[in-house]
Amino acid sequence: MAQSSMKRLLGSAALALCLMAPGGAFANSLAGDYLAGRQASFEGDIQAAASYYGQAVMFDPENPVILERAALAEISLGDVERAAALATKLVNDGHRSQVAQMAIVAQLAEAEDYDALIVQVNDDLGVGPLVDGLLLAWSQLGTGDMSAALVQFDDLSNQQGLRNFAMYHKALALASVGDFESSAAILEDAGTGGMQLTRRGVMAHVEVLSQLDRNEDALTLIETAFGSELDPGLSLMRDALQAGDAIPFTHIRGARDGLAEVFYTLAAALASEANDEFTLLYTRVAEYLRPDHIDAILLTASLLDDMGQSDLAVKAYAEVPEDHPAYHAAELGRAAALRDSDKVDAAVEVLQRLAKTHADQPIVHSTLGDTMRQLERYQEAVDAYTQALDLFEVETQSQWFLHYARAIGYERLDRWDDAEADFRAALELNPEQPQVLNYLGYSLVEKQIKLDEALDMIERAAAARPDSGYIIDSLGWVLYRLGRYEEAVGHMERAAELMPVDPIVNDHLGDVYWAVGRKTEARFQWRRALSFVVYGSTAEEVNAERIRAKLDVGLDQVLAEEGAPPLQVANDDG
Repeated sequence: MAQSSMKRLLGSAALALCLMAPGGAFANSLAGDYLAGRQASFEGDIQAAASYYGQAVMFDPENPVILERAALAEISLGDVERAAALATKLVNDGHRSQVAQMAIVAQLAEAEDYDALIVQVNDDLGVGPLVDGLLLAWSQLGTGDMSAALVQFDDLSNQQGLRNFAMYHKALALASVGDFESSAAILEDAGTGGMQLTRRGVMAHVEVLSQLDRNEDALTLIETAFGSELDPGLSLMRDALQAGDAIPFTHIRGARDGLAEVFYTLAAALASEANDEFTLLYTRVAEYLRPDHIDAILLTASLLDDMGQSDLAVKAYAEVPEDHPAYHAAELGRAAALRDSDKVDAAVEVLQRLAKTHADQPIVHSTLGDTMRQLERYQEAVDAYTQALDLFEVETQSQWFLHYARAIGYERLDRWDDAEADFRAALELNPEQPQVLNYLGYSLVEKQIKLDEALDMIERAAAARPDSGYIIDSLGWVLYRLGRYEEAVGHMERAAELMPVDPIVNDHLGDVYWAVGRKTEARFQWRRALSFVVYGSTAEEVNAERIRAKLDVGLDQVLAEEGAPPLQVANDDG
């Protein structure tokens, strides 16, 4: 057997061992596994895609399409080593693939083989222009050639659109070797772009300033960037600065950390522009190169949850250790992912435990309140919102939502005086907030009190949100309650256009039609309302028996039996 054939055979055997599933189970056919993998990819099921493509490779280890798809799935799953095995096979067979090159670059970076990484980039086998330029600079630093690295950063900064990234990484590189003066000069130069204004950039800048014995400047930077309401990580920094401690520079501890930061920086930039599946590749590589990169872990978990991969998101959030300042953020994310996967009891348990271990964090209590409100456990929701509000020393506009949410809890508990007080407190903080105006206005309408004020509130809400079906429904309904039936018709019809399957809106439109004598259309809308009772969150608020009674005897008779005032058109003066 020729030597090249033997190498190919051994390579395929090694690849097979690497890809073999723990249970040794394989599907029945190449076509079946490949098609199942494609379907899983289409549905966003990363784990299934990786499994099926891996099995397809066992049937056809020479197929470049299958190799690339398998490598992509493995990176997405976070197994860069398995992806690199696939990628090496693909490249050795003479195929070019950006995904494969990313996996190989990641493996070289993790091994800190900077010379090989430089060759890889110079041979045009990197990830892409921006990434490759930064990879080259950090690799040069890794070989000990700081001068070459600085030249590379500068060259990259002169390319259109790349200055922001290049100068930010140059500042981190300088700080990593102890040149804090030069690093600070770059970070304080407004012309270098906005990377240093991100949370991570500000924290790196704070560490640099502290190393220069400029703690007061660092405190000012924190206050300017984040205000006085700080998360645990920033609070720890502020406390250390106020105590006069020198905060060590930990953002980049060496060249490999710098390489990890390249992938994280790009992921953070892509998060709002590229699709989640593409961005996930960068966060996974960042994690692989620096397993303690908590920001990368959190971004990975968030992307997975957004992709509908709740179980994988839960697993990712759980990687953040309990003693890390970002633990509460990870647990909040884990609770959200658990809710998304219908594990509500587990989510509540996470939040209740967090409310004890991180009792000083308003966001923990407000999130618990939101969850309890969604579960219609209103007393527990009110208690949680109260704890959140009690933690603030100074009242700010951002607290309007807490008052609003607590007001909803009070209203559902039939504690109207408390609810109204909170609604009005929310409006004092945010006077034209449409949600608050609508909810308070609608509640006043339902209670048939202060109707003129209610109309004014709802009209303001409708002016701010003319395409909100809920708000337009409220506007039509308050006009109906005021006896201005003809005016109500157009608004209720518009609400039904905006929310065609909402049972409450259709029920309201039926009442309005009845009030103006359009009784056949009224009965049609009531029947529609009954047909939609199974839909949406409003279904439970619909009184189906009352709608059936209206169909049987008409709205006038129903109102009479309820002891309610009869329908009466308003006077010309309203």
